[in-house]
Amino acid sequence: QVQLMESGGGLVQAGGSLTLSCAASGNIFNVNNMAWYRQAPGKQRELVAIITSGGTTNYRDSVKGRFTISRDNALNTVYLQMDSLKPEDTAVYYCHMVVTTPYTYAYWGQGTQVTVSS
Repeated sequence: QVQLMESGGGLVQAGGSLTLSCAASGNIFNVNNMAWYRQAPGKQRELVAIITSGGTTNYRDSVKGRFTISRDNALNTVYLQMDSLKPEDTAVYYCHMVVTTPYTYAYWGQGTQVTVSS
């Protein structure tokens, strides 16, 4: 069984920064793609950033230049550094990992609230 544990959410003023972390635990053989999604009230969950096992990253346009996704393969952990936060970044943020155990499944974290005040 694989579990993802997120941390780092909170309340911050516009222009501030937060760093989210998500660590996978369990019988893990390999972690493939790692990603962060977010869901604001009344809206669909959307992809924020993704990082492949080789380190290639991709971001949604609205966060490019402000957010940075990174990973530590030895710790099976993904990070999201969020700078220059805006009120429209307010949402519940979820990490997502494709994990081989050796069977390959996708897993979600429990979600962490990020609130940006204006």
